[in-house]
Amino acid sequence: MSRPTLHLVDASLYVFRAWHSMPDQWHDADGWPVNAVHGFARFLLELLERERPQHIVVAFDEALDSCFRNTLYPQYKANRPPAPEELKRQFAYVKALCQALGLHTLGHSEYEADDLIGSALHAVRPQGFRGVVVSADKDLSQLLGEHDEQYDFGRGQRWGSDGVKARHGVHAHQIADYLALAGDAIDNIPGVSGIGAKSAAVLLAHFGDLDTLIARVDEVAFLRLRGAAQMAGRLREQREHALLWRQLTTVALDAPLPEGAAPFARQTADAGMLTTLAEGVGFGPMTRRRLHAAAGIEWTIPVGSA
Repeated sequence: MSRPTLHLVDASLYVFRAWHSMPDQWHDADGWPVNAVHGFARFLLELLERERPQHIVVAFDEALDSCFRNTLYPQYKANRPPAPEELKRQFAYVKALCQALGLHTLGHSEYEADDLIGSALHAVRPQGFRGVVVSADKDLSQLLGEHDEQYDFGRGQRWGSDGVKARHGVHAHQIADYLALAGDAIDNIPGVSGIGAKSAAVLLAHFGDLDTLIARVDEVAFLRLRGAAQMAGRLREQREHALLWRQLTTVALDAPLPEGAAPFARQTADAGMLTTLAEGVGFGPMTRRRLHAAAGIEWTIPVGSA
């Protein structure tokens, strides 16, 4: 018997991709660009048309400087420039578009999209759901259980928990430890100095997890691994840092979720809101027709429209 599926969309990834790839040729009534809205709408429509999800959440990053990880480590993601105002405004349009289509949206001032995705998936597991995580982000691979999938929509690639090792050199349940050891430049997490991706993978293959590695650190020097003695010394010196990095790389499963929202079944679309949005950002007739079809709402191309 097939399991019910919850699709979990990492919205910010696809908004940023649209912002960088779509030409700046669309503007709202106030003259602000809406190219990312157009690009995200194309992605979302293709996803809905291909997958036809009955249960779906779309998670947004709203904890830009206020995430609990910033409290633990103020330099977390400090290497990233703030989003320009022209892009911030478009996130509001994108979120409203998802809501108009009857999709559940998640955002929180203290938790990132990854945490909201992890918590939503964790919430529906007792009901027998499997998850399809729509994102290329390797951090999210740690969420994959036996029946789950990760879907890199842009490349059309899917993999389950068994496929994580072929992609990253470690198993799904080791991703957080792996990033804690090797570091993650994208999120400004240093990792343990002198330990790179290959070394981290070898250490985890031998010891299984970070806790065991730290407990048996004296054995590291005897491994057939270049620089093993130096690694053992650094692991002793940077033990507390390594544990802190793991707090940063571990996806939270206890982020607050809207009461009664799980299992996040699609809701009735808001035709009026959808029409207003389409007019406000200048969607063409073809996009409007597809949006209404995805929402299950009949729509006729107005007379005189191209």
